Amino acid sequence: MASPMTASQFAKALRDEGLVVVEVGDWEDHNRNSKGPFGPVNGVMIHHTVTKGSARTVDICRKGYDGLPGPLCHGVITKDGRVHLVGYGRANHAGLGDDDVLRAVIDEKTAPADNEANTDGNRHFYGFECENLGDGDDPWPAAQLEAIERAAAAICRHHGWNERSVIGHLEWQPGKVDPRGFTMASMRTRIAGRLGSKQPAAPLPPPKRPVVDLSELVKAARTNPAMSGTPVTYAGTRIVEAALVDEGVLAKPRLDGHFGSDTVTAYSRWQLKLYPGASTKPGGAADGIPGKTSLVRLGQRHGFDVRN
Repeated sequence: MASPMTASQFAKALRDEGLVVVEVGDWEDHNRNSKGPFGPVNGVMIHHTVTKGSARTVDICRKGYDGLPGPLCHGVITKDGRVHLVGYGRANHAGLGDDDVLRAVIDEKTAPADNEANTDGNRHFYGFECENLGDGDDPWPAAQLEAIERAAAAICRHHGWNERSVIGHLEWQPGKVDPRGFTMASMRTRIAGRLGSKQPAAPLPPPKRPVVDLSELVKAARTNPAMSGTPVTYAGTRIVEAALVDEGVLAKPRLDGHFGSDTVTAYSRWQLKLYPGASTKPGGAADGIPGKTSLVRLGQRHGFDVRN
């Protein structure tokens, strides 16, 4: 049982554990404290998001959705291992859970099976949402699993807790299945090893961002629609199409690497988001042929860089 860290202590603890931390907007003051207290804190809770795409995932976790306002956690751990801080204080992540589980966490003992939902978890747990579809098939990259381990260990290290202070949502609230795709027992073993190490934490290397070549992309956008079939003439098209899918302007089945007419239309929709009312006729600002400004903006939102 402990008082929560300050927001600055929280960010510092994560960085000291070697994590790449991204501070999103006014995260330090974004919370649900008007609905109840945050603290005393007793542990760390791990979730999966049931979303795809880092930018979209971070945005949802920061803002929430109808019926559940954000923040939905304190940090979002994306597949590249970055920790995006979206809120601090009370967050809508844990909901009601089992008081017997909370007592086990406080006592740092093995938690019993959860069979009640009678205790406010948002008050007592730091929460991390982890980008994953949660279908059992979506992979958990090594960098992401290591970031989960480091994030949980950072908080435990600050408060003097051991690995049994870290639980999954599925261990707290009956009916929940997250995180799915790895076991919390295996994650606690990793956390215990990190906490027991005498070596300082070597920082995770900054994730490498993919690069899209603007000239090659434009060439694909101008030539692919007239081709028979769906040949891939430039591999970077897939990176852009994935971003367009995350933006909600391209249907996922069209993520095929071929900059065909559907992708041109989708890119035009993206351009119209940036330039409302722009012309969609050939040569217009929203004609579906990528320009540097629109492509750079798309890359900033979805994690890729642009070269001429």
